[in-house]
Amino acid sequence: MALESVWKGLLVIAAVLLVGVVLVQAGLVSVPWGPDEGQVQVHNESDGGNETELKAVVDVEIADDTRERRTGLSNHDSLERGNGMLFVHNGERDLTYVMREMDFDIDIIFIDADGEITQIHHARAPEPGEDGEELQYSGRGKWVLEVPRGYANETGIEVGDQVEIDLESNRTSIFDTVPADSLERQAAVADPDSVPAAAVGVRHVSVRR
Repeated sequence: MALESVWKGLLVIAAVLLVGVVLVQAGLVSVPWGPDEGQVQVHNESDGGNETELKAVVDVEIADDTRERRTGLSNHDSLERGNGMLFVHNGERDLTYVMREMDFDIDIIFIDADGEITQIHHARAPEPGEDGEELQYSGRGKWVLEVPRGYANETGIEVGDQVEIDLESNRTSIFDTVPADSLERQAAVADPDSVPAAAVGVRHVSVRR
């Protein structure tokens, strides 16, 4: 009887762990030991092809689960130059961001799984009488960087620039340590067809705010 109780307890623990893994993989929750902050560096490739020019360094808050992505910067009154928020998705996909309950204008920068900027939007805050839901900005990426509006133009950030992301937990660039084929495998695992609809919608996900 005692052995049977032990086995039942182990099965319950295993089931809880499995559910936790599924939720993390779906992006519905983040791991408690995950980074809360990090740094994003934006480079452009020189004509020689080897040297790069550092355009900008942004200290970022990390939003890596459904709740954090939905809230985004809507609980901020403003954003200082050189600061931003980095939204992390399980894989590269088509995304639509809205300006729900935002109090200030921002630049929205989409970054693909290889660290290349694919789209930049200059987004305005909702005016009186608007809720921001109709202010939609779409692009393709695995990461989305939000910075104060005008920051991209001031620093010369443009589509095609390369991004290096350092997470505070280990200060190691994910693009320096993770092989490209591994990133591709991660994107394939997180394809919208293979994760719950609640996590990504139907191929076109509207996140945050």
